[in-house]
Amino acid sequence: MRDTGFSARATVLQRCAMLVTIGLMLGGCGNIEPWVKPYERQAFADPIMALDANPVSSAYIDHVYEARESARGAVGSSGGGCGCN
Repeated sequence: MRDTGFSARATVLQRCAMLVTIGLMLGGCGNIEPWVKPYERQAFADPIMALDANPVSSAYIDHVYEARESARGAVGSSGGGCGCN
């Protein structure tokens, strides 16, 4: 007396999971169209959409901080801790 009910169900579930996975992966190969229309892009250029409220002041503060803390980096400028860039 062999009980093959569990292994048969597991195999069916594995096959179904594999088919669903393959279907989802193939669904990503479709044509990707931009969801923002060209006439809607003007809203993104609005200053209120900026991540930084005062970019000039933030750039200056970043520069001063980088001159003092030379190990910080990752912002773009280089220089020593003496302030002579």
